[in-house]
This record gives sequence, C-alpha cells and structure tokens, in this order.
Amino acid sequence: MTTQPLHGPPASRRRLGRTLVLALALTTAAAMTIGTPASAAAPRPAGPDLGPNVTVFDPSMPVADIQAALDATHAAQVDNEMGTQRYAYLFKPGTYGTTEHPLQIKVGYYTEIAGLGASPTDVVINGKIEVYNRCLEGGGTSNCLALVNFWRTLSNLSLNINAAGQDGCRSSANFWAVSQAVSMRRLNISGGTLSLMDYCTAGPQYASGGFIADSKLPSIVNGSQQQWLTRNSEIGGWSNGVWNQVFSGVVGAPDESGFPAPPYTTLATTPLSREKPYLFLDAKGKYNVRVPEAKKNTSGITWGAGLTPGRTIPLSDFYVAKPTDSVQTINLALALGKNLLLTPGVYDIARSIEVWRPNTVVLGIGHATLTAVNGSTPLSVAGVPGVIVAGVTIDAGTKESKVLLRVGNKLGLNLSDPRNPVTLSDVYFRVGGPHIGKTDTALEVNSDNVLIDHTWVWRGDHGVEGFTDTQRWNTNTGRQGLVVNGDHVTATGLFVEHFQRYNTTWNGNGGTTILYQNELPYDPPTQADWMNGSVEGFAGYKVGSKVKTHNLYGAGVYVFNQNNPSIHTENGFEVPQTPGVKLHHIMTVNLSAGTIDHVVNGVGDPADTTRIGGPVYINDYPAP
Repeated sequence: MTTQPLHGPPASRRRLGRTLVLALALTTAAAMTIGTPASAAAPRPAGPDLGPNVTVFDPSMPVADIQAALDATHAAQVDNEMGTQRYAYLFKPGTYGTTEHPLQIKVGYYTEIAGLGASPTDVVINGKIEVYNRCLEGGGTSNCLALVNFWRTLSNLSLNINAAGQDGCRSSANFWAVSQAVSMRRLNISGGTLSLMDYCTAGPQYASGGFIADSKLPSIVNGSQQQWLTRNSEIGGWSNGVWNQVFSGVVGAPDESGFPAPPYTTLATTPLSREKPYLFLDAKGKYNVRVPEAKKNTSGITWGAGLTPGRTIPLSDFYVAKPTDSVQTINLALALGKNLLLTPGVYDIARSIEVWRPNTVVLGIGHATLTAVNGSTPLSVAGVPGVIVAGVTIDAGTKESKVLLRVGNKLGLNLSDPRNPVTLSDVYFRVGGPHIGKTDTALEVNSDNVLIDHTWVWRGDHGVEGFTDTQRWNTNTGRQGLVVNGDHVTATGLFVEHFQRYNTTWNGNGGTTILYQNELPYDPPTQADWMNGSVEGFAGYKVGSKVKTHNLYGAGVYVFNQNNPSIHTENGFEVPQTPGVKLHHIMTVNLSAGTIDHVVNGVGDPADTTRIGGPVYINDYPAP
C-alpha cells in the first residue's frame, strides 16, 4: 500500500473522488469544532467543542459545584452497565479540594477522569477517586463484588488521598475495586494506601482486574484481585496475590522467585512499550495531544524527569468527531491529513473508518464506542508505521461482521517499522451485552510490529438481552477473539474471554504476551457443541503449529461451564513443542463448573471441581 498523501486503498480513493467536493465545507466545520469563530464578528469560544458529554473543570470553580456534578453522574452511571451514556471529566492544571473540603469522586460506568496537564503533577486533587463494590442482592446489601465493574478510565493527575468525612473503614484507603476494561495511567498518588479491593462491604468482595501503567503509587493492597498487570511504574509495596499478579518494568515490584506462593511474575524491564496519547493544555492554554514514543527494555515512569518523550500534535490537527458524524465525513478528514478525536458517545458505523496514513492518531475519550452496522468492520488500520488507536470500544452489531478491528491485510504490502509500531491502547471489544452481537473475529492483526497495550476482547457472558445460556450460545456468536498473523507482535495486558472456538490464536513469529487472562465460554450446551474435531474443546491460548519463537509471561485460563458442568476442555494452552516457544508461569483454574484436563499439551493435572479456585500451575513450559 502506498503512503503518498493523496493515495489510499482503492475503496478510499473511490470515496475520495466522490467526496472531494466536500473538503472545503469539512475543513471549515472542523475549524469551528476546535474553537475557530465562523466569522470575525462571532465570539471566540473558551475552548474546543468536545461535545455535550465532556465537562472541563477549572480550579477557580467551587469545590461544591464540581462535587455535585460528579456525584450526579455517578448516581446515573453506578448501575448503568449496559447503557449508552458516555462521559469525560477533564481537569485544567491547578489544585482541586482542600484539607477541610476534599474533592471525593466516585467513578461509574463509561466515565473518564483525566487531568489536562503536560505532567501528572500539574493537576492535583486533594481527596479521593474511587470505585466501590456493587451489591447485587438484598436491596443492595449482599452479594457485593467488583466482578462487573468494567469500562472506566483514570489518568494524568496527582491524588493526595484525603478521607475527611468518611467512616473508619472507608477512610482506610482509596478504593479502586474494578475488573476488566479499566485503566489507571500516568498517576501520582500519595498520602495513603491504594486498595484494589473493596473490603468495606458484605462479601464475597471478588474482583477481576486490571491494569496500571506509567504511575507512581504508594503501598498497594491487591486483596481479592484475581489477576493484575502493573507496567512501567513505581510502587511503594504490594500486599499479596491471588492467582496471577504480573509486574513488568516496575520499580519496587516483588520478587518472583517464590512462584506460585506468592503468584508473582516479575520482568525487570518491559521489552516494548508506548504510553497512551493524552490531551493537555500548553502554557498558552491551547489544547494539544502528546504522543509518547515507543521504547524498548524500559522500567519506571516516563514523566519523572520532565515531559514524556514523544511529539506534540495541536488539537487543530485533529478532526473532532461527534456521534452524529458520518463515516464518510470522518474518512474524508483522515484522507486530508487529520488525526481523529472521538468524543464520548455511541457511533453507528455502517462501513469502515479507514486509517491508512502513517503516524495517524485515533484517540477516543469518555469510552467512545463504535458499533458495527450491517456486518461492517468498524475500524480498519493499514500496516503502516506509527498508527495509534487508543481509548476506543468496538461493539459487534446484530448482523455478523467478519472482523471488528483489522490491522493490516493478509495479502497487503507490509510497511511496518519495529521502531514505530502500530499501537492499540485501551481498545476494548464486545460481542453481546448491551444488545445482540455477532462477529467471526473481534481483533485480527495481520501486520508485523504491532503493540497491543491493554485490551479486553469480550464475548458477553451476560447482558440485557434476557437470554438463557443456550439462547446466548446460538445468538451472540463470536468464534475467535484475537488472531495474530503478523510477526513481532507484543501484547501487554491481554484479556480475552468467552469466544466459541479459540479465544486467542497466535500464528506470527517473535510474539510476546505479558499477562494473559481468559475465561472459556460459560454457555456451550453440550460437549458436541464444544469440540475441535476429535479433541474436546478449544484451548484458551493457541500458538500456531508453524511458530518457532514466542514468549508468554503470567497467563491463566479459567473454566466455568455453567450451562453444562459435564463439559471437558483438553488443554488450557496449546503450543508447538519447540525450544523457541516458551511459557513462563501459566495456570488453569476451575471456577466451579466444567473441567480443563491439562494445563498445556497434555501436561498438568486437571482443573476440576475437586479444586475449585485452586490453580494448577506450571512454572515453565517446556521445563528447563
């Protein structure tokens, strides 16, 4: 594929030819979107138009007003698991809250809280930023857990923990009780303990996260978190592990030598990393996006000695999209050289948003969501250097899509660059849940040199559709979660769950995964529905038979065949038996229904109902 300025894929060229007459109007509209007056007589807006679901706070605003706005959104979102509302709350540089009047924020579904400083130290919140358990029975008094606390974001600020006014238990820590599709990035937290478990409610208090990156944190209580990845950070301490706690490039990380007691996996450096792009205000009050550069073999935070290394793009170089914008309009903006900022909301996508220019940034805020319409592939990324997609959720629609996000084409020209990888950061996928969803594959990576930095690829095990498990198996169809065909693909924080065949298939050489979490599907009606030819079931993580080199660190495959507890899966992991394919600290876990007969390639004891919640561990495969 050529990378010349006015040439893209053939379909893009045809559309460009049909729509170039709209360019002037589009350019004018985009300029107005970022705050340029329509005429000299018009008043200049105070900032960019980021849509009705983005609120920008200023430190001059009364704390009580900020608190009231955030409390109202939390009240609306705390139980809105499958809703369509999306929100981003952005804080201009300055200090919010005082010792006597702290700002205490609770974060609900589809809510992003972020600072607008160039450094996390530019925005200081004196107070708390928290997520508590949801108590799902007894009128909100029992069955309290964080297992469904998904889809929220916290980033780019300093938090001085202040629990003034809270009771004894609530005042003991800043609670962040979350599960998948929740990220903490670029944080500077001090003044107390950070707890990843909410231990102040009735039980069982389970949690299933999670992800931290580029943060400087105090002592951390892991508590009930089943698995967690902390990457390129500094921590004051870590309390414990449940099944699979992974640290990569973390200053202060615990030692892994006692594995599996405790179940720590620790890499001194991260082999490949790039931090997520972020909005910030410069010294003149102008909005920009900082795009961190890719790094190899690093540890610690990127902002300790100044501005995170990378490049700055003014927001005027972005097309600021709203959910009402057409794909045609968005693609024309991309063809004319714009980057793309997706403001909060749900976008119906009937044909692909096509990203084919090198170094294009697609940044979603407030959990912007692309929903496939008429079997579309909502997002298609060419195999060119430096494209970044961040902060975007992609939903399958009611008509089956072949794929929801494709990176590179199987037969296309590969122009990737190992120094400047295509990067997916906080990109999430859903098949079912808020509505019926169907896809063959969620994420397909055909290009070489791709970095996946935190994703949850989820075929819903529950939702608002009202299905029985058997109805869900036959209606919300998703065969494959992630398929990697490219070489030198790295995943840091890979969560893939409930797909009907292989959840993850890795066919490329030179791949690396650091923390993998998988639950096999809950809903196969019979063993016959869960057969891979003559083999019982599909492994949760498969490395292709032709692969010569692959590294996997800290990985778990869990089974909960609630629809038919008699179902067996032969192996949690399936890999070629070759010296270059190495699995370090892997496990299978039974969650009370079904059986995984072996951990990997016929090795390892069964994860069955005689050891519910007790992992079957293998330190290294093949054994040294």
